[in-house]
Amino acid sequence: MNKSLSIFNQLRPFTVGYDNVFDRWDTMFNDDHFFNNVGNYPPYNIVKTGDYTYDIELALAGFGKKDIDVNFAENQLTIKSIKEVKEDKDEKSNGVLHRGISKRHFTRSFTIADDVEIKGAELKDGLLKVSLEKIIPENKKPRIIQIK
Repeated sequence: MNKSLSIFNQLRPFTVGYDNVFDRWDTMFNDDHFFNNVGNYPPYNIVKTGDYTYDIELALAGFGKKDIDVNFAENQLTIKSIKEVKEDKDEKSNGVLHRGISKRHFTRSFTIADDVEIKGAELKDGLLKVSLEKIIPENKKPRIIQIK
């Protein structure tokens, strides 16, 4: 029995307008998103920087701007290395005695909500920071209702 059908179809009659949320969860469960070990490289943080702002930080020591691709499509933020890095054949002539800083191929994806906007990305001191902001429409912001 499909896990997503047993869970989400039972909730659909009690909700209105949440079909896209259930569809996303359904896709994640069907793709075994939660059950596959996607690895832990590169390590990352998700930091709440304000009431409606967030940063996704990835530790990318040894990577330059030209080595990384940041792409956003269909609510998926995907950060990946552009090509697999090949070791330099002449490392010893370049003075490298030991290679301990990993610079390997990676792909890391994040699902972004409809009301979250990506403000930009910055690579500084080996840390890639992608800034996000949740946009609250005027009709959902808190307001005072005048009593007549």
